[in-house]
Amino acid sequence: MHAPESGRAAAVDEVDLARAAEYSLLATLLMRSPDAGMLGRLAALRGDGSPLGLAHASLAKAAARTDADITAREHFALFVGLGRGELMPYASHYLTGFLHGRPLANLRQTLGRLGIERAETEAEPEDHAAILLEIMAGLASAEIAAPPGTEREIFDDYLAPWIASFFSDLEKSASVDFYAVVGTLGRTFMEIEIQGFLIPDL
Repeated sequence: MHAPESGRAAAVDEVDLARAAEYSLLATLLMRSPDAGMLGRLAALRGDGSPLGLAHASLAKAAARTDADITAREHFALFVGLGRGELMPYASHYLTGFLHGRPLANLRQTLGRLGIERAETEAEPEDHAAILLEIMAGLASAEIAAPPGTEREIFDDYLAPWIASFFSDLEKSASVDFYAVVGTLGRTFMEIEIQGFLIPDL
């Protein structure tokens, strides 16, 4: 995606930077399978006793017991497949049962208003989970310039209605190991975000 870059010099607080990192990690893992280097970095993650910390610890263990070939096969089976993958990570599919539906059309209008454009090399539609998570990472980190309230708008309108269900489906997949743990991390983080966005803006 191409987005207007933020020219703001104001520092982004540590919580939002951590949120941006979480969104970026999930976006990366959904868009492509991790290579050996990334698996090594994931295996070094440390957790704590919080739900998110426990999910990080589980991801570290899953990364340590797998390899790039296995995760590539899992990613293919889940999201590509022979004809189609096991899961369809698109807002339109989850909300309407069809691809390229009204949610995608509405999202494109919103992104156009914000000056966020689809890259010519991007094959996936904008309502792909990874692309939406990437946009949220840019908004949380202030790398994408946007009016106040944009982050809440994108999340409430285009992620909250379906993304926790998607990650729950990923978590329950019986055909994968590593990506089931990615599902747990995603579901846990999305539940935290949903609760966070319920707090009114000051």
